[in-house]
Amino acid sequence: MKKHVLDLTVKSVEPLGHRYVLLKLTHADELPPMLPGQFVEVRVDDSPTTFLRRPISIHFVDSERNELWLLVAMIGDGTRRLGHLRAGQQLNCVLPLGNGFTMPEKPSERVLLVGGGVGVAPLLFLGKAIHAAGGQVTFLLGGRTGSDLLELELFNMYGRVCVTTEDGTRGERGFVTDHSLLGNEQFDRIYTCGPKPMMMAVARYAQKANVECEASLENMMACGLGACLCCVEKTTEGNICVCKEGPVMNIKKLLWQN
Repeated sequence: MKKHVLDLTVKSVEPLGHRYVLLKLTHADELPPMLPGQFVEVRVDDSPTTFLRRPISIHFVDSERNELWLLVAMIGDGTRRLGHLRAGQQLNCVLPLGNGFTMPEKPSERVLLVGGGVGVAPLLFLGKAIHAAGGQVTFLLGGRTGSDLLELELFNMYGRVCVTTEDGTRGERGFVTDHSLLGNEQFDRIYTCGPKPMMMAVARYAQKANVECEASLENMMACGLGACLCCVEKTTEGNICVCKEGPVMNIKKLLWQN
């Protein structure tokens, strides 16, 4: 897909929980086509410590409103500055980057989308696409505590939502792979994004259940074009740049289980 460098206009900045914000961006022209699982590289201006662009998953695309949504966890100086943007300001983005998720082969497939923390970001757009194609979507979302579970009402628009929290403040207590759903139901396809230990656990479950599974990797991606080699991942096909060959990978190609 063609890549674009655009100055997008901030339409709104909506606080979510104690350390997350939802950025809604737009442009005078129609936004370029984007796929679930792709990402953008965002330039952070006026930051003395942020020299490189920040990779952020495409959270949602609202075609009717010509909006691109980015879910940002305010962790470092760069992301905190993104969280303090105001409506009307400009945000320079390179988009869309990387490869997206593989859509289910049949509309009747039962799919499970597993996310943890800010890793839930690409799953909303993916869930919408699968739901629109007639798929049966179940979201399994986890967080350390209840305040880390974001936008559950939006996820619920596109499928059934099951949740876990490590402290038991919402949903079932434990990690996502502890949820009773995994022992009681079967799925045709699994998608996951979040902390690497969580995705590795989901991958082990998928392998044991003989279910196709794709993971959206979160390696450090500085350039987004495969030039800087910051995001190299070892695979069955050799070393690959996650920003260019991913970030979505079939778990069969990953060497995690070895």
